[in-house]
Amino acid sequence: MISSPSDPAAPLVYAPLPNHMLAWQLLGHGGPEQLAQNTRTPLPTLASSDVLIKVAASAVNNTDINTRTAWYSKGDNASDASWSGEALTFPRIQGADVCGHIVAVGSAVDPGRIGQRVLIEPCLQFANGQRLTTPWYFGSECDGGFAQYTKVDHRHAHPINSPLSDAELASFPCSYSTAENMLCRAGVQAEETVLITGASGGVGSAAVQLAKARGAKVVAITRANKAAQLKALGAERVLTREQSLVTALGNNNVDTVIDLVAGAAWPQLLDVLKPGGRYAVAGAIGGALVELDVRTLYLKDLSLLGCTVLGNGVFASLIQRIEQGQIRPLVAATYPLTQLHQAQAAFAEKHHTGKIVLTIGHEKQI
Repeated sequence: MISSPSDPAAPLVYAPLPNHMLAWQLLGHGGPEQLAQNTRTPLPTLASSDVLIKVAASAVNNTDINTRTAWYSKGDNASDASWSGEALTFPRIQGADVCGHIVAVGSAVDPGRIGQRVLIEPCLQFANGQRLTTPWYFGSECDGGFAQYTKVDHRHAHPINSPLSDAELASFPCSYSTAENMLCRAGVQAEETVLITGASGGVGSAAVQLAKARGAKVVAITRANKAAQLKALGAERVLTREQSLVTALGNNNVDTVIDLVAGAAWPQLLDVLKPGGRYAVAGAIGGALVELDVRTLYLKDLSLLGCTVLGNGVFASLIQRIEQGQIRPLVAATYPLTQLHQAQAAFAEKHHTGKIVLTIGHEKQI
């Protein structure tokens, strides 16, 4: 049932909504102690183009931890610690991956959207009723999904029609859109050889599936004990982190590198690329500073692609792939929202393949 407010600028809502919600608030940069659970967090206030989403599930990502620890900052005072290169404002509700249902809409949004099951596109071009000059990341420059309710501009709330569970759907937005964007930017084609680092993580395992869906030949790099899982996802060959890439693959035999690791072995990634090859990167969990021999870059006519902002149509393409069953979710474990600390601790141990997902309870709030 939809309420009909007398004020035409007021949002249309399911009645009734609570006055407060449970949310995890990041109070500042630092360790897990900076995450505080607050059961009296006010519900988000909607701009005219926003939708209010009752969160059903929200997944854990590297970006949550990196943002909390100010890993993105290149200075000493965390003045550039967000995705946009600006200082974060606190408290901040993190959580980039959200599956939920629209329960209220701003005055400029079609009320027929109330009740839709949606996935939130995490790379935001619109917020607070305006087009952004610099894109935001959901849960970084604005509040995200580690809460019972969240808001987003209606253009970033994509309807999804799927038999998958809320937890399974919440495993897709951040990692799979990042992987899809990298593959699109690199122009990966059928029959090409794609080398994927960090292949057992959320983005890496997504990239394996999405490259395979394109008909590419996938070589994955991971821990030895995860080889069988990655072959089941479509990798034709699995290498361990300790192996020499040049010895295993030879020089000039890879069309595209999808890199999420960087680190000390980074020069080998360019060595194994064919002349005219493409290197796409969206992570540096192995170390952000690498050594580049510029001669390799220009003598082999390589293309280096940094991938953060989603290209036009990338998320819509991902939704279509999900609905058509071309990719499958990888949920390693689920935790209730109240156990965010435990979920992030399990995530940091890196024993899992796929995503760790928080399921969101909706006990009565007042």
